[in-house]
Formats: sequence, C-alpha cells, structure tokens
Amino acid sequence: MHDDHDLVKLVGKLDLRAKVRLLSGGSVWRTAAEPSIGLRALTFSDGPAGVRGPGWDERRTSLALPSPTALGATWDEDLVRRLGALLADESRRKGVDVLLAPVLNLHRTPYGGRHFECFAEDPLLTARLGVAYVSGVQSGGVAAAPKHFVANETETDRLTHDVQVDDRTLRELYLAPFEAVVEAGAWAVMSAYNGVNGHPMSENPLLTDVLKDEWGFDGLVVSDWGAVRTTVASAASGQDLSMPGPWGPWGDLLVAAVEAGEVAESAIDDKVFRLLRLAARVGALEGQGDIEGGSAPEDVAGGEEFAPAEGLLPEAASGLALLREAVSASTVLLRNNGILPLHPGRTIALIGAGAATPRVQGGGSSGLYPAAENSLLDALRTRAEVVHAPGVRIDDQPTPVRAPVQVRVLGANDEELFREHRLTGRILETEEVPGAEVLEISTTLHVTETGPWRLAVAGYGRLTLDVDGTRVLDEVQPVDTDDPAVKHLRPPHHAVEVQLTEGTAELVARRELGEDSGMASLLAADPPRPDAEQEFGAAVEAASRSDVAIVVVSTTDAIEGEGRDRSTLALPGEQDALVTAVCLANPNAIVVVNSGGPVLLPWREDTAAVLLTWFPGQEGGNGLADVLFGTGEPGGRLPTTWPARETDVPVANFLPEDQKLGYGEGLDIGYRAWAAHDVEPAYWFGHGLGYTTWDYLDAKAERGVVRVRLRNTGRRRGREVVQVYLSREESAVRRPLRWLGGFARVEAEPGETVETTVEISAQATRHWAGEWVTESGGFTVHIGPDAGTTRIRLAARHVLRPR
Repeated sequence: MHDDHDLVKLVGKLDLRAKVRLLSGGSVWRTAAEPSIGLRALTFSDGPAGVRGPGWDERRTSLALPSPTALGATWDEDLVRRLGALLADESRRKGVDVLLAPVLNLHRTPYGGRHFECFAEDPLLTARLGVAYVSGVQSGGVAAAPKHFVANETETDRLTHDVQVDDRTLRELYLAPFEAVVEAGAWAVMSAYNGVNGHPMSENPLLTDVLKDEWGFDGLVVSDWGAVRTTVASAASGQDLSMPGPWGPWGDLLVAAVEAGEVAESAIDDKVFRLLRLAARVGALEGQGDIEGGSAPEDVAGGEEFAPAEGLLPEAASGLALLREAVSASTVLLRNNGILPLHPGRTIALIGAGAATPRVQGGGSSGLYPAAENSLLDALRTRAEVVHAPGVRIDDQPTPVRAPVQVRVLGANDEELFREHRLTGRILETEEVPGAEVLEISTTLHVTETGPWRLAVAGYGRLTLDVDGTRVLDEVQPVDTDDPAVKHLRPPHHAVEVQLTEGTAELVARRELGEDSGMASLLAADPPRPDAEQEFGAAVEAASRSDVAIVVVSTTDAIEGEGRDRSTLALPGEQDALVTAVCLANPNAIVVVNSGGPVLLPWREDTAAVLLTWFPGQEGGNGLADVLFGTGEPGGRLPTTWPARETDVPVANFLPEDQKLGYGEGLDIGYRAWAAHDVEPAYWFGHGLGYTTWDYLDAKAERGVVRVRLRNTGRRRGREVVQVYLSREESAVRRPLRWLGGFARVEAEPGETVETTVEISAQATRHWAGEWVTESGGFTVHIGPDAGTTRIRLAARHVLRPR
C-alpha cells in the first residue's frame, strides 16, 4: 500500500517530460502509463446510466439503468447506493477505473436538453443522491468523477458560453452538491466546458480556491473531453488531467512553459501526485493493495476487456432484479381516478410507437448498448390480451440497418486496410489504421414491402450510396461544428427515396475520412410509411373496442439529447391529438409518459391515469407492467416541477447572448421560482401518488430534526416521502419563499401509524455572505407531500440549527 510519502518519492523519480506526459491522455479513453514507477494506464468510461466502457461498439453490451432523472424521482439514497455498487461491478467487468458520473448540475429550467442526466432542480436532493451514487461506486474500488464542475445547466454554445452568477447563488445552489460529494470523499471531479464569471472552468480559480484549498479536495480534476484549450492558464490552475490525448495544448507546449518559468514545476508535481493517488485508490499502481475499502480492478492487457468474473455478468439475475425494482421506485403516478392498479382479465389497447420501441436512455455521450431490452408491449402480453397500434409517427430520424453489416476501411485506390462485421449500420468507432481515407458500410437489405424506401447516409465529407450498383446519393457534408457530441455521435444525414421491390437489395454507403471529421457514420433504411390518417384512426378504433387503453407518449433524441437545448416543451408529432382522441373513445385511458424531463400534458384532466416512467433503462417494460398491475408500487416523486403551460415557466432565460448567460433569477429556480411568481404548475416538485392514502397527524421540531407522525389510511401497504420545507419571513437577507430542508421515506401497512424523523440539513439553515452564516432565531416548518402542499405547519419559533 502506498501512502502519500511513497507517492511523493515516485513523483521525484520522474523528469519533467515524463511528468508532463502523464498529465494528458495516452489515448481517447486512457491515461498514459509509466512502467518505471509501476503505473499502468487508467481507463475511463462515460456514465451515468450505465458503464459503456472505452469506445463505442454495439457488440459490447452494458446494463442500462434508469436515467438520473428517474433516480432523482426515487428520493431513495439506499437504492441509489446499491445501483452505484452495481455500476462498480460493471466497471470492473469492463476494466474501467474511473466512471465519469454522476452529473450534479441542476434543472435550472425545464428546457435543458441534457437534464435527463441530472438528478433534480433542488441542490439538497441532488447532493444527497449524489453522495449515495459516489459512495456506491467507490465501494467497489472504482472512482466516481462527479461532473460538470460547475454551472453547466445549458447545452447551447456549451463549449464557449460564460455563466454570470453571484457568489451567494453559486454557493447555495450550484456548488452545494459538489461540496457534499467532496466531503463524502469523491476521488475525482470533472471540470466543465463552460466558463463562470469570466474564466473557462478548465482554468477557473474555483478549482483551486474553493475545490482544493477551501474544501480540501484531495482527488484529481479531470477535464471534460477537449475542454482544456490553453497551455499556461489551465496548467497554472487546479486542472490536473487534460483528456483526451496525447494531442492537445499541454505536452511539449507545457514542458516549454515550465522551462520558461511560466508554470511552476511544483504545480506539475502536485498534479502528478494527485494522479498517482487516484491510481493507488483504484489499483493501478504496482505494489498497492486494498485502498479505502476498495480492491484493485483486473488489469486489462492492451486495452481489451477481460473475461467477466463469476457473478458480474450483465444478465445476472440480481442485477436485473435491482434494475426492475428501480423502475417501480422511480415511476411517478401523477393522476389516478382509481383505475390503477389494473385488474386481470381486461383487454388492453396499447397505443404508441414507444410501447414497442421505448426510449430506454437519453441521447449523447451517456448512451450505451443495453445487454437486453424489454418493452411494455412484451411485458403486457404475458399478463393480458393486448392489441398494439402505433397511432402516430413522432420521429423522422432514419433507422440504422441491422446485421449482417460489413464495415471496411479503405486507403488510396480503394485498398482494403481493415474489415469487420458489425450488428448495426450506425458506426461510431472502428479500427483506426494509417492511410485511411474512406469508411464503407454495406449490407444486403431484406425488402419486405414493395414501394418507396427511405435510405440515408450520415457523416462528414463526401457521402455516397449505391443500390444494386447504381449511385442514388452523392452529397458533400462539411464539418459545421466543434461540439464532440455532434461530430462523434450524431453527424447530419442525407436521405433519398428509392423504389424497391420485395426481395433483397445490395446497399453500399461510403464516406470520406477527413481531418478532424470524426469516424461516426450511418447507413439507414426505412420501409414505405403507412398512411398517417389511417394509422391514427386504427389506434382510436382499437381503443374503442378494448376495456382499457394505454397510450405511450415519448420524446425523441432530437428533443432531449446532449449538445442542444429544447425549444418547446410540447410533445412531438400528433401525440397530444392522439391522446385526446383516445380519451374520447375510451374513458379508461391511461397515459404513460416516456421522457427524461418535463413535457406539457394539456389532456391530463381528461385521462383516467397518468404515469411518468422517464427513460427507464432496459427493465422498463417489466417494471412498468409491475406498477400497472399492482405487483409494484409507483414509488416516484417528481424531482422537477412540471408546468401546465409554456408561458408559465418562470426561468425562461436559458440561452446565452453574445456568449454570456446570466443567472439573474438568483436562488429562485424550480419550485422556488414557481412560488415566487405565485403561479400554479401542473405538478409541484415532490408530487407523486401511490396506491394508498396518508393522513399527516402531527409533528414536532427539535434541534436539527422534525418528527412527523402519519397514518396509512388506504387498503394497501404503501410508501410516502415526507418532505420538510423551511421559510423565514423576517431575515437579514433575501430568501426564497420556501426551500427543501430535509426529507424521509416511510412505509406502513393499511391502518398503521408510523413516526419518521426528518433531519434538517446544515445547508438548509445557513446562507452565504462571504462565509457561511446561520441567523439566530427560528424558521417556519412546512410539512407535506410536495413543495406546494402543506399538511402541517410549525411556527417560526422552532430553532432548527443542526445538533
């Protein structure tokens, strides 16, 4: 085992060039190794809803967890901790040392395109779940890297915009979750692309002044991929590791800067020391044993995945059972007229494309290849008589061709440099070989229907498509972005309509591989589309002939995905019209909302029930079926306030202007902003119904805690999340009208009375005034099931300073 003294000696064995080499990636997903001191490369993987492992290859599958918004909806630290431990198992199976997760940015507005990766709009809920996630991951000897430090709530111009935010707002909202995970012992933190108050985060004083000096963070600061853009300013800051590599603004340029006296070598030494400390913690440093409760992951020769250890297979029953449990725990029952849970024997019309092909995960760098997926259609067919009708088309994105797919990398004069077979026509990475000029994707398409097929090719450079030897598409797509999420994950596509005859057709797509254009390519094919009016009518007819109609409405990658924000909260396509028509055709209409964040539900009062399932991961179908038939409790509570109308959204300033983004609303985001504007949302933060009812009987506040008694007044065992909000009418500083002070989960049998203790966070009773200050006197205590409902109010005489 290496202590800090040993690590200092190891740093001293390296010359300047060797030290600097360690501070940039050795490749896209790995650090550089240094055999002379027993240091192997560290392997990173994207999170947070699973462990993809290094690279993108659909042949390497992963467990797909519910999205972080779903985990936020659980309000359940124990469950999130257990899921974190499962992610550690997955990381070790894939040879991953550092999981780039959790995301601790807040839902500042509902328009954030990447909010499905974030827990909540509230800093306390985010902090508590973030600590649970980190502790779960690190309990397995794998480092968590909470991200994106800090104020990275907007995707538009995310590489360059500068957030303007006052110190109090920054401290009490946006830094608070990071402070909590640092106090809990996070081994790494990822710095963000954006700037804050004039400094890009990869060179921001917050990295040193607050994160390292004030909070005492002893881990490694890793950059977001490509976020380090300067040499001296970033190296002189608290930024420790620049990823990816070995290219970039450090390397030889940083060696020269140190030799010129522009960067102190002591700063380089500290960065290398922190890298070695992280390596020791995850077992990447020779001669190191158990570190802080973890155990060293298996080494990965040549960067290849090692054989899974017994019990860590992605199909393991315990892992799948936990994912299924998480679906029930995160599903939010927004409305129920008593139809749920369903009784056996009813015929069901299951409507919506998402019922058969649900969105189990969000779009962007968090994407992975699920080990298996089950849809609601599959799950319900084992329990009831079901007829399925898509109803409407909501996504115009092309569908990648499926196996068998051949991929070739070609050089000059079409020389074949590499060949492999893949499972899909969406190729994000393949073998990189010297002299590569063209990527070719080919397949034999089984034409199941005669008519106009829509064929598409995506990528940058010249794009061509041949069908049975005839050129049908020839376009040039210039590189028009620096955003890695676009360039490397979803490049633009070009489509053509081709008349095909039932049988087979040979498709060959090619794209040029230009400098800095990425590898991402696509060959896609979609059959002739059915008549939209007939499809809509068939769905409504199916609803009218069934006992129950379940409509699944969904968002798309084009609406919720990395690298873009949302322009509207409305559901895409004609889904609202479809729900309205189904509700008129069948009074027992249940709507399932398959989205990562808030959407408008203009028909919500016309339905028999509304369920929110988020992006539920690979066990989404089974978990939701459990909830529908009552074998599982809809345990979720909203982690974000849902608006009734778009014009009601209180924080509408979410787009940068001239590369500046002002957080002028201060502390009033989420439910705080709704309360300040005195506007009633569709559903408050914290809202969620179960299959039972509760009476809040009484409560008392003591120093640091609130004790609440409540009774289960329904006919089933149930779960309630007791939420305590604070307010202070007379204060030396401006405060929100109310804010979350603590929460606790409680379960009880029918008729049972239980008492729960809600601990009040120290963070909830203090404010920032250049230092943390707690005013003397008391706070008013509001106890209830959501941010807009008070069942018990305790007067302000109660002092709630932590014990």
